[in-house]
This record gives sequence, structure tokens and C-alpha cells, in this order.
Amino acid sequence: MSERTLKDIMNQRRQKILDLREEGIEPYPHVYERTHQVAEALSAFKQLVDQPGTRLAGRLMAKRVMGKASFAHIMDGSGRIQLYLSRDDLGESYRIFKKLDIGDFIGVSGALMVTRTGEQTLKVAEMTLLAKNIRPLPNVKEKDGQTFDGFEDVEQRYRKRYLDLIVNPEVKDTFVKRAKIYSLIRKFFDEEDFLEVQTPVLQPLYGGASARPFVTHHNTLDMKLYLRIADELYLKRLIIGGYERVYEFSLNFRNEGMDRTHNPEFTIVEWYQAYVDYHYLMDQVERLYRFIAEGMGKMTYEYNGQQVDLSRPFQRATMSELVQEHLGIDLNTADVEVLAAACKERHLELPANPNYGQLLDLLFDEAVQPALTGPIFVTEYPKAISPLAKPLRSGDGTFVERFELFIAGNEFANAFTELNDPIDQRERLEKQAALRDAGDDEAQTFDEDFIQAMEYGMPPTGGVGMGLDRAIMLFTENRSIRDVQLFPAMRPERKE
Repeated sequence: MSERTLKDIMNQRRQKILDLREEGIEPYPHVYERTHQVAEALSAFKQLVDQPGTRLAGRLMAKRVMGKASFAHIMDGSGRIQLYLSRDDLGESYRIFKKLDIGDFIGVSGALMVTRTGEQTLKVAEMTLLAKNIRPLPNVKEKDGQTFDGFEDVEQRYRKRYLDLIVNPEVKDTFVKRAKIYSLIRKFFDEEDFLEVQTPVLQPLYGGASARPFVTHHNTLDMKLYLRIADELYLKRLIIGGYERVYEFSLNFRNEGMDRTHNPEFTIVEWYQAYVDYHYLMDQVERLYRFIAEGMGKMTYEYNGQQVDLSRPFQRATMSELVQEHLGIDLNTADVEVLAAACKERHLELPANPNYGQLLDLLFDEAVQPALTGPIFVTEYPKAISPLAKPLRSGDGTFVERFELFIAGNEFANAFTELNDPIDQRERLEKQAALRDAGDDEAQTFDEDFIQAMEYGMPPTGGVGMGLDRAIMLFTENRSIRDVQLFPAMRPERKE
């Protein structure tokens, strides 16, 4: 539709508003009392059929005017229903109906009936305009229950999610399922005696992960603040304070790239439990995924082109075992030079002065992770890239007690046996601070208050961060994180 045509249509509809008001009809009334949502009326059809007084409301999605009688469809938040409207029943309101546009909201009252073609329909006795549409909806055509010329431009669907929900109502189901998954997770943790908490989004220091933050400024305090990249350090403070099981749905912000599984604003569920280790957490994460799957009604899902069966035991393997299997590199003997040479063979871009852990992480991400169909727990990560995890209890200190959950080549969860030695923790965060000073802007910050809290004593603790958006992608069988976020981040539209 050209800008000229659009402007003409919108001007015509604005004129309709003026005309209606001159006739004493308010096109934007304050309230309308319904007796049912559409789905409720259809569910109770046998009890309501031929009984006057069923009052529905919704958006006008289609209409077929045939002289003295017309058919139409309205849609509310629960579904859609056909309307039958006649001049004999509506009188003067029928003239108003004929002038309505697709996209207008109307309220209708009448009796349910079945048409000759067998469609459940509301025979309208009264009609009220509830909100006049000014900007036309995308040009959607319907035939035999099928939609044609729908709102199919993927980028525009993300930018204008409200139109996507109107024109492609099946999209609503993804976000209904998203809310259900939240409820299931809450139920799981309630049953395991966890306390749901909230920790600061605006933080004077960011920490708990390796990522670049978003920076803002608080005028009253005249201080720099950061949008959180993780809530780990605050949740550990609560464990120190005496809570033994805490969790949080955490909206996090990381100033990083965007792709099919990354958005700068995303949600994780993070939890900490005293007196357990990462072995316990692996069992717990597996129980949680199976609990969600059972709540969603099936155990097998299609994700990233693969069938994922959550009823089967999750695999477990160490990073060393997988690197040996996929790359033929023995981490018992490989040093920094060996790993650097392997990275260069694969033309991987190396950071300045890379350490053992960074090189191993690069190789793993490039050559091992894509092949992990899973679900699989990968365990025993390098200490150099895991500054908050306890050392492997049977090792030389190179590796720590950490796992990540991978499904169909993507990471879904990250967990540690948490480091609770304040002396060791101080040394590790000081090394991270040195990396930052040397130019690594994703190295973790040094948080003196967190160290002081640990010095009061933290019990043995296990902690997990689980990417909620990715879990929802799995359980709704969507391929992009943008499909499970109502309003994902987008580049500004180009001005022609």
C-alpha cells in the first residue's frame, strides 16, 4: 500500500469518526459488559443455543455484506466466531454495521444458532461500536478457513508484534506456553522448598558472568550504574545470610552480538542451594526438564532440526573426553602452544595473550559443541574461565567442578560447585581484574563487598543458571529467540 493510499484511507476513517459523533454515536465508549468470551460461549453452545442475551465483544476480522443480511467474524483473546446480522433484527444499527471497517472493535448481543452449513454462529440482535480502527490491518484474505496474503514479513512481525498477534493468532499460543513454563518452574521449586527472591537490576558493580554490560547513570546519586549481566553474586549473598534455597527469574542485559539464540535482553532462572555440589545439580536439572516436559504434555520435541527425547537419561561427559573424541587432543599433555596451534589450524581469531582456558573454550565452541546432540552435561571446565567454581576435588587445579547442559548444539544451562573459599576467590577475581586492565572487556569485575560477605562464611553450595528463553524455544519448538520474546531488540528501520 502506497503512503498516499494509506493517508487517504486514514483520512476517510477519521471522517467516519466525525460523522458518527454528529449522529450521536460515540466511537470509543468507556465499557462493554460481556457475558462470555468466544471460547466460553462455544464451549457452552448446547446450553446457550437459541437463548437470547449472549453478549460477546471482539475485533471485526471479516465481513460479507449481502444487502439485507450479512455475515462477519469477530475475534477476542480466546478465539473467533461467526456473526449473522440482518436489517430486520438490527434496524438502524445495520446501516452503521455496513460502514464498519475490518479492525473495528464491536460488542454484539443475541442468540447462538447453527447455520445451514453447520457453523456455530451468533445471530445478532444488538450491536455497539467499541473502538474505531483508523490504520488498516494488513491485507488478509480468507477462503475455506485458510489465510492468504497474511502478515508474513518476519522482521515486521517482530517489530509490530501487536499486528502479528492480530493477523497470526496462532502466535499467541507460544506466549501462553511461555507463561505456563514459568508456572511449572515455580511449582517445581516450590515443591523443593525454594524461596523466590528479587535482586537488583541496577548494580554499582556488575558480575557473575563474563560479558560486556550496558551502562547508565543515576542522577540523584551522581553515580554510574550497570544493568545486571547476572544475579549470581547477589543470590550467593543470600546463601551467606542464611537462606538455604533461593531462586530468581532474572531479566539480564548483555552488550553483545545478536543471532538466533542471543538477544541483548534475555531471561534466565538462577538458583542456589546450600550443602549440594554439581553432581546433585545435574540430577536436579534433569528432573526439572522432565517436570516441564510432563507439564507440557509430551516428552519429545523438535529443536534445531533434531528430535529431543527428554524421557531418556541425559548423557554426561567431561570436556577432556569430548575434546579427545572430536579433536584427537589429549588434555592431559596438551599445553597452551598445542591449543594455540589447533586454533590457528581452524583459523580462529585469538584474543590478545590467550590463556589455556580461553584457547580450550574457543576450540570447544568451534569443533565440539555443534556436534553435541544431547541432552548432555559437559563437565570439568578450565579454572581460567571459571573464576567462581570450586577446583575439581581430584585434580591438579587446572579444572573445576562445573557443567554446561547442551541440547542440539546449544547451551541451555551452566552450573558450578560454588567456590566458597574467600582467599581463593579474592585471588581469582584479582586475576580477572588484571585481564580487564590488559584489555579483556569481558573479564569479571572485582567486587570487594562480595568478597567481604564470603569472609563471613558461605556453606558448600551449588548454583545453576538456566537460559529461560532457550528452554522456551525447545518446549514451544521455535528456532529463534525472537519467536519467544514478545518484543525482541531490532535494528532501527532504514528511512528511504
